[in-house]
Amino acid sequence: MHNPAKLHAERVLTAAQGRGQIAGPATDSSVAKSWLRCLQQHNLDPAQDIQTVVVEQARLLERREQLQQVLEISNVEMNSLHRQLAGSGHAVLLTDARGMILNCITEQAEKRTFERAGLWLGADWSEACEGTNGIGTCLVERQPLTIHQNEHFRSRHTGLTCSASPVFDPHGELLAVLDVSSARDDVSRQSQFHTMALVNLSAKAIEGCHFLRSFEDEWLLRFHVQAEYIGQFSEGLLAFDGDGRVRAVNQSAINLLGLSRRQLLGRTLVEVFDCHLDDLLGRASAQPSASWPLYTQRGQLLFAMLRGQPRRSFKVLGTPAVAPPALCLADPALQNKFRRALRVYERDVPLLIGGETGTGKEAFAKALHQVSSRGGKPFIALNCSAIPESLIESELFGYRGGSFTGALKEGMRGKLQQADGGTLFLDEIGDMPLALQTRLLRVLEERRVEPIGGESQAIDVRVISASHRDLNERVGNGQFREDLFYRLNGLMVELPALRERTDKRELLEFLLAEEARGQPVHLEAPAREALLAFAWPGNVRQLRNVLRTLCALSEHGVINLAELPVEIRHARAAPTLPAVPKADQLGDAERQALLAVLEAQHWHMSRSAEQLGISRNTLYRKLRKHAIKVRSAG
Repeated sequence: MHNPAKLHAERVLTAAQGRGQIAGPATDSSVAKSWLRCLQQHNLDPAQDIQTVVVEQARLLERREQLQQVLEISNVEMNSLHRQLAGSGHAVLLTDARGMILNCITEQAEKRTFERAGLWLGADWSEACEGTNGIGTCLVERQPLTIHQNEHFRSRHTGLTCSASPVFDPHGELLAVLDVSSARDDVSRQSQFHTMALVNLSAKAIEGCHFLRSFEDEWLLRFHVQAEYIGQFSEGLLAFDGDGRVRAVNQSAINLLGLSRRQLLGRTLVEVFDCHLDDLLGRASAQPSASWPLYTQRGQLLFAMLRGQPRRSFKVLGTPAVAPPALCLADPALQNKFRRALRVYERDVPLLIGGETGTGKEAFAKALHQVSSRGGKPFIALNCSAIPESLIESELFGYRGGSFTGALKEGMRGKLQQADGGTLFLDEIGDMPLALQTRLLRVLEERRVEPIGGESQAIDVRVISASHRDLNERVGNGQFREDLFYRLNGLMVELPALRERTDKRELLEFLLAEEARGQPVHLEAPAREALLAFAWPGNVRQLRNVLRTLCALSEHGVINLAELPVEIRHARAAPTLPAVPKADQLGDAERQALLAVLEAQHWHMSRSAEQLGISRNTLYRKLRKHAIKVRSAG
């Protein structure tokens, strides 16, 4: 009978030395190159059955201590990875950058099997010791790979299948290798695609957590081309100092920015991104929860969050006028409302902000938070009308892991907990279900929150609420608790509709400068007057959306009348406002503006709502209000 170990050794020698037709495992370039290294550099014999080299206990403990933070982070990921593999026959391993096994997770009953294969704590699985294998070859290739059974160099390892992925430190140096090894003989190479993907994801998660911990006391920018991917393994991470100089970047940041590590390190942020450093630092938060658009100097749009303590270059209290960086307050009445709201907020009195959809209620609340004494603390927003009723409770109060079917194993901190020390903004509070109103009232009274399935915790949160609905009316018909209404309504701040503001010209210039993002954009006089004359039923949100589109389409930095949307060019001028307009005048202006948009969009509701910067539900509500009969789109 043929000896399988001897046959494997002959195949390795034949393929690696280029004798005969190359076939089988050696057709993989990584495997072929590794076999050649094992023969020529390491002088290994594929048929030799020698025991695995295992370092002494003292050296293992010393190496584990040096990588203690990585081991702490990886332990969670390794246990999770082992559970995801959902079955016996797997060992999850972490090695250092030399191939020494520092941690191993497997079923207790299978521990002996893997030890016989040489997978011990302290074992050296570098190529120089064990030949071609998942760990050792990954260390050389510095990329994820699978070494399947007879792709191993040594005959004694052909019963193993190993999928390994490198883990890099924030400076791009190899830090560790994460590996999943199986000793089962029924494992096909195709079946390893899923395992390899899980290993790679886990390695990236370890990398990201290590990066975040390594720069806990530094400014840290997190970004991606898609906002929802921030916090995922593919997010870009960039650490920088107080002068804005880049200290470290991860590989995803390099890929997203299209610049090498050498091109990024030591450069200032303003050389990489189209921003002012003070403006950027002003957006920082100790626990950022909302992303914002950020352009690179090349014009690429990204979405970003900044972790750190925000810098504010203006005085908050004791000044005659307050001018937050992200709010236009040239209207004296609005400025007075802001000043009064800030004074009340600093005394821990709840605020209730009213006004039509799109008037900027969240921007007003966030500006209050930023210039207040809590500006460096979290600002957490929750839109009560945008989340399904079944999810609002867990979003607001959080839950303990395993407290209900589908719950994350690690649980989730609710918005109230996330806002601890800062501000919780509850938008569209009028749409909160009655049962949750009762719980929220208890939290506000007791200053304690009880997550679903968890224990009561003390919190320090200031609450700002907002609604476009008439809450007095909802209290009257039993849709809103009267005691909660009085608890939230410490001061009512009614924001004016855009058509009522006396600072429309200043607001237009303010928003235009924001949407131009530092680029020179000139608005010709006829275009400016048409924009100022329009009734803006979608308020500030609609105006901002129109300006954003105009800036994006402007090729030569000039916006003329012909480039404006047809409904704005052809709309009747809104009434001048030397005094507060009559309700019927305002209603007529809004009605005409709605009709102009609907006609321009051929009565297509989704496109009309998007053009107005409002939701479809809000659009239908306005149509009912003005008795406008919906026509068929066409």
